[in-house]
Amino acid sequence: MSKEEIKQIIQRVADGAGLMETGIKGVQIFNQIEPIICAPVVYEPCIVAIVSGKKMAILDGISYQFDQEQFMCCPISMPVEAGTPEASPENPLYGVYISLDTRVMTNLAIELESTKPAMRHAVKADVPQAFTLSKWDDDFTEALVRLMRLIEDPIDMKLLGEGRLYELYYTLLKGEAGASVRRSFGVGNDIARSIEYIAAQLNQTISIDDMADFAGMSRAVFHRKFKQATRMSPIQFMKSMRLNHAAMQIAKGVNVNVAAMEVGYVSSSQFSREFKRLYGRSPKQWGSEQKFAA
Repeated sequence: MSKEEIKQIIQRVADGAGLMETGIKGVQIFNQIEPIICAPVVYEPCIVAIVSGKKMAILDGISYQFDQEQFMCCPISMPVEAGTPEASPENPLYGVYISLDTRVMTNLAIELESTKPAMRHAVKADVPQAFTLSKWDDDFTEALVRLMRLIEDPIDMKLLGEGRLYELYYTLLKGEAGASVRRSFGVGNDIARSIEYIAAQLNQTISIDDMADFAGMSRAVFHRKFKQATRMSPIQFMKSMRLNHAAMQIAKGVNVNVAAMEVGYVSSSQFSREFKRLYGRSPKQWGSEQKFAA
């Protein structure tokens, strides 16, 4: 069982470049043969496993590259910039994108921690949980290969897909990224819940006090724990989420003013200033230049 087998499966079933549904809920494959510069995107809870080529993500000004040696795990919603700047016909990008079902992951994490209390105690408060690069281990590779084999057989996919996906979730929780993932979905996932609260109300005015109250913490404790988890302050995080969502909409052709209002900006001049400060160009300039990185 190997990553090469996954690559061959993708090559056989992929229909053109970009993301493609597999028929298994939450599981997509992708291939890219042209470079795409990094662009704003919001990663929802997911795994991105590369089997050929490289992908780049920028979080709070820090660049991360991941390839077939490391998979990316993002257990909570995060505003990042992502792209495939090195993709080419000679060096194509092939990979698998798997959405993490919050309900299933939460139930599994809590059950695992109750069965193995040592895992719960091993999760340290200072473990960064927002964005993790993890080495492929044998269990993860085997589970992903077994899952990918289903996509070429509709009957196997229908009967076994849910179980194989559950198996992959389990290997994720036990593996190198497990501590960060369990911290997001297991007992005491207050920061992860507060991020869901923020993401659901991007068009509303939310203060740090509102966020801290929702998480059941004092303002100071919430600020410290939030920054440990996301590497950003709560206000910086909310601003990045808003601007990334707006940038994604603008890249799809949505009017700049409409995109700004959808994420809570009432002043177009303020939106333009903050957008330019983050991305180095005005919303209109950016929208005309940028290709959307899925």
